[in-house]
Amino acid sequence: MEPGKNIINWDNVFKQSQSFKNNEPFMFGFVEEFIQQEFYEKLFETYPKLDDMWNELNTIVKYQFNREWNPKKPSEIVSDEEDPTLSIYWNEFKQYVQSEEFIENFRKFSGVPVTKLKALRFIDYRRGGFTVPHAHNLGPSTLILMLYFSKNWKKGDPGGTFMATDSNEESIIFEPYNLDNTMAIFHDGENAFHGTRYITKDVERHAIQLTLEEYSSESGWSAGTQDEQTEQKREELREIE
Repeated sequence: MEPGKNIINWDNVFKQSQSFKNNEPFMFGFVEEFIQQEFYEKLFETYPKLDDMWNELNTIVKYQFNREWNPKKPSEIVSDEEDPTLSIYWNEFKQYVQSEEFIENFRKFSGVPVTKLKALRFIDYRRGGFTVPHAHNLGPSTLILMLYFSKNWKKGDPGGTFMATDSNEESIIFEPYNLDNTMAIFHDGENAFHGTRYITKDVERHAIQLTLEEYSSESGWSAGTQDEQTEQKREELREIE
């Protein structure tokens, strides 16, 4: 069997390639049945429970729970190590999304020159969860993938990552409602506004976020690390002052 053949449904992915590339004002797309169903069910059944390995993030711009890969050894950049607190299926999945096959297929799908997995984190929303529309503007070589693990989501209910043209919800141009084995993806460049509407129902939205980015052993990550991005923002503020 080909590597990864029993993990990702690549036919479904590539069917959405042209739609992704043609969407405006930034490239984004949506794929249903992203993971092969048998393997998806194993991931779904072993999705990590909310415990002290999760971080609660409650600010004026978002309320969510997140869990980094291998939280006992926290690192901004996802490591090559396994996470012994997760199932063998999640470790197999993570190993595959770090593989050259996975990265190369998303280069072909998107036309974005990503070369490496930068981040993998679990993100949960509960009642009261939200993220205001925002854009990172991380540059020309970053893809954000949101993979959903929530069955029986109601059409029209908030919870999926929406795409917008501005920093307000009135400008939403796409919002997914099927959150059962689906993937939302966007090119994290200029004006790639996205967020999550406020959740009022007593529900749980399970997802993981993958960040793919161009990396060079000489110059590092194309968008820099979080520390480098923070310092750049400080410099921009100093210039304004």
